[in-house]
Amino acid sequence: MWESTTVIPACWPLHPHLVHEIAVLADQRRKAGEAFTSDLFEEWHRYSVPYFVDRMKARMRGLCDEKHQPWPGKGRYARHIDWAEKRQESFALDIESMHGPETTTPAAPRLTLVDGNLVDEDSGEIYE
Repeated sequence: MWESTTVIPACWPLHPHLVHEIAVLADQRRKAGEAFTSDLFEEWHRYSVPYFVDRMKARMRGLCDEKHQPWPGKGRYARHIDWAEKRQESFALDIESMHGPETTTPAAPRLTLVDGNLVDEDSGEIYE
């Protein structure tokens, strides 16, 4: 039986690369469970799990041995995400400058017929 707690460190949510790797492994396991034959299970046990373990050990070397060490790529990742948000803001400003600010059209008055006259329900103005 494969004991995940001995393989995957408890701090895995703090490592985006592990989150992606675990998601891929879980999806492959799900697909194997839905298959009509055992071929995908055999591939999962023979190839997917060992490759996952090897990749994870290579990437996690000494990062989380005794106490959690920060992910080495965290600064680059944060800068990338920061620039992505700035790109999105810049894109939104470009779109707004092309179309102008969004304007809303005023709502049509709500009219009611009172004694043969049209009356605006909001302002009370009478239209003849």
